[in-house]
Amino acid sequence: MTLLYFSASDGARLAYRDEGEGLPLLALAGLTRDGTDFDYLANDLRDARLIRLDSRGRGGSEWTGADTYTVAQEAQDALALLDHLGIQRAAVIGSSRGGLLAMVMVAMQPARVAGICFNDVGPELERSGLERIGAYVGVPPAVQTLEEVADRMPAAMKGFADVPAMRWAEEAVRHYIERPDGLKLPYDPELRRSFEEAMAAPAVDLWPLYEACAGMPLALVRGANSDVLSAVTARRMADLCPHLRVANVPGRGHIPFLDEPEARTTIEAWLADVKRREAFG
Repeated sequence: MTLLYFSASDGARLAYRDEGEGLPLLALAGLTRDGTDFDYLANDLRDARLIRLDSRGRGGSEWTGADTYTVAQEAQDALALLDHLGIQRAAVIGSSRGGLLAMVMVAMQPARVAGICFNDVGPELERSGLERIGAYVGVPPAVQTLEEVADRMPAAMKGFADVPAMRWAEEAVRHYIERPDGLKLPYDPELRRSFEEAMAAPAVDLWPLYEACAGMPLALVRGANSDVLSAVTARRMADLCPHLRVANVPGRGHIPFLDEPEARTTIEAWLADVKRREAFG
């Protein structure tokens, strides 16, 4: 899929993908990931216009430095992309950090978000899982080839089971770039500094942001073995929003691939909810 580009409010050149027709569906990836994370979802998606943003510093987007890699700035960038495309309202599917961006988008411009599907993320995240992620952010790979990465992934990806070797080979391409002089990160290593600063800052209560989304169609895809989004938090999310559609995906940790049967069924039902709400108001 060809990368397209637009300029953020500060002039940063950001990349995105835009494919399909129908309901605008903005896909926002995790901390070190980019729009390719939604390739599996794109293969099965019907009647939706999938718009995938590479947040600044990731994928094809410009590296703008640690001070700009904040949830607030990245949410503003996502809204700027909708402005660039002339889209007034869009559903949002957010994986990990992308789900936080979605909630902040609602806080900034609530009329722009038609619904949210959270992929293994919520208003409360387990610190142990975040620390596990922080241990590898910005760290150059210890091996030299994508094949070696794929071989190590089954042991490195906590909570994942029964994943075919071919899938790990596909994932390796999304985690690293192979060049003649070895493997490189597909994102700005300065993300590590911004992540460490965020972890060191006082905790922020995000439950009010989630509660502000209660009136719209919501869905949650959770890896049953996730160490980032606990089952307790998922239950509280459902208690606060009884209409929340929930998929607990067996054999998956943080984050599900989104082509699992449980994930597909829930996402399709959620998209139908959004379309009905948009049609009837």
